Amino acid sequence: MTISPGWYKDPADPGTQRYWDGEGWLGAPLPADATPPDGPPAAPPPPPPPPLAPAEEPVAKVSGARDGATPPVLTPPPHPPAGGPGGPGAPGGRPLPPGWPYPVPQPPVRPHGMPLATPGARLVARIIDTVALVLLNVVVNGWFVYLFLRDYIPYTQAVTNKWLETGSLPLDIARPAQMDALLFVIVLIALALWFAYEVPATAHTGQTLGKRMAKVKVVRAESLEPLGIGRAWRRWSPLAMPLLLLTCCGPFFVILQFADVVFLLIDRQQRMAWHDRSAGTFVVHPPEPVRTDKKGGM
Repeated sequence: MTISPGWYKDPADPGTQRYWDGEGWLGAPLPADATPPDGPPAAPPPPPPPPLAPAEEPVAKVSGARDGATPPVLTPPPHPPAGGPGGPGAPGGRPLPPGWPYPVPQPPVRPHGMPLATPGARLVARIIDTVALVLLNVVVNGWFVYLFLRDYIPYTQAVTNKWLETGSLPLDIARPAQMDALLFVIVLIALALWFAYEVPATAHTGQTLGKRMAKVKVVRAESLEPLGIGRAWRRWSPLAMPLLLLTCCGPFFVILQFADVVFLLIDRQQRMAWHDRSAGTFVVHPPEPVRTDKKGGM
């Protein structure tokens, strides 16, 4: 779910508001307490074309003119306006020049006055969270993993040896009946642990253990209110739910998670991964808490 178009506080300047069209900011900012129009702001008029410098060209001799007489200067007609009849961009007219209308540089996005988290800081936070989740799964899921590997390893060894002997995949080796059921139980427990570890923490404080250590925080795009369970779940789902594919499609879920992160590398202005876009959240570097040293005296 993306943020619907409308007027919101400008993350670069919280004292103003701008119109968000679903992909970027439009128009000039308005004061935060001003009443915005019902729809998007009116498009600014295109900038006037730059004045043409007179070209110095040799004056050709006009037939019939007397020697020494100055021939008349013929000035070309003025260019019609852009978009007008016969003008640039009009049907049958000249094509618009590259970059027309001239692009307006966008200010760097600073949600609620805070800098966006760097990809490196987000990677460090995710690595720490992954290590914490692996340790939790060792404690809670370890027995089921042991039972699964007890059937999986002999089965794969038998299939591999038969394939090396015959050169084709064997179909006569029976697959252990409980192996698929154990894998499904392992995935469900892993999802439950991931949900319990990440969703409540992100919903209430915007920080998991990894985000606290990396000094980053998840915030709403429109306000500094806590995310809440619903939005934290929407942000977690695109990352976690592809884990269910492990029961049928092998490690294909890794490809989906990689595609999720690619959005973070492409969107250099807002640094929003796909799970950020689906929940309407930013990841920022929060300000350091102010520490006051109190010295007691006798």
